[in-house]
Amino acid sequence: MNLFEDMQAFVRVVEAGSITQAAEQMNTVKSAVSQRLNRLESRLGIQLLSRTTRTQKLTEAGKSYYKDCTRILDDVIEAEAHVQQDNQALAGRINLAAPLSFGLTHLSQAIRQFNELHPDVVFNVDFNDRKVDLINDGFDLAIRIAHLTDSNLVARKLTYSQIVLCASPQYLAKHGMPEHPNDLLSGHHKLKYSSSPDVWQFKEGKKTLKINVPSIMNSNNGGFLYEAAIEGKGLIMSPDFICYKAIKTGQLVPLLCPYIDNNLINAYAVYPQNRHLPVRVKKLIGYLSEYFGDTPYWQVLH
Repeated sequence: MNLFEDMQAFVRVVEAGSITQAAEQMNTVKSAVSQRLNRLESRLGIQLLSRTTRTQKLTEAGKSYYKDCTRILDDVIEAEAHVQQDNQALAGRINLAAPLSFGLTHLSQAIRQFNELHPDVVFNVDFNDRKVDLINDGFDLAIRIAHLTDSNLVARKLTYSQIVLCASPQYLAKHGMPEHPNDLLSGHHKLKYSSSPDVWQFKEGKKTLKINVPSIMNSNNGGFLYEAAIEGKGLIMSPDFICYKAIKTGQLVPLLCPYIDNNLINAYAVYPQNRHLPVRVKKLIGYLSEYFGDTPYWQVLH
């Protein structure tokens, strides 16, 4: 009786979509795979897969067990690779969550380059702006660009971004160039990121200025708002990693820079503090830190 082989059979059945397909991939007979699956469920005392003659579906317990199995099996693969080869040989799976705009624009290239160096590392990447639960959702780590609050996560800073208020030349020609935050109260409107505060906060010396600019468009995607800003639809308060190209080409103009309050925001790799962090994940975090560096290439304000 081999627990690891039973776990491997279970993972293969889930990923293949059927016991028959799993048996073909494993070069064995269907009855042998079924026996391993039944033995695993009997040992655990729970049903992992709800099966009929035509379909199979993971139970809630099965979903959780599948995530744990893939992590454990990947760690075994990595451990064997270290023993058989050298410390630079990485293998296994990395489950990564990252914000959509940052992920597609910047992180995707870094991941592809890391994968070229370590082709035996398999990535499962979720580009989504929702705040995932790393433990319950089965992620090894997440990229978060935020002012982090205390939590049960370990955070390692990768780089930083600056928040920039900007608008297109066409918009400014029509609505005027604001010289002071209070100018935004007259004739201006904004493009609002859904989860951002309704009120924009500025600083003037020791004073805090709270300016409620009417919103003309709302979205949960920064890239969409960025395109709308270039087209002159409104003001946008955006991280520079989204708008830096348009600023460099003159499609967007930075505004009220001396008044922007708390405009630095760090990008972190975060992971559960009580979870063993595989070497492949540690290597990825170190690689991303070096890739983006202390002075990120998207920096437009100095």
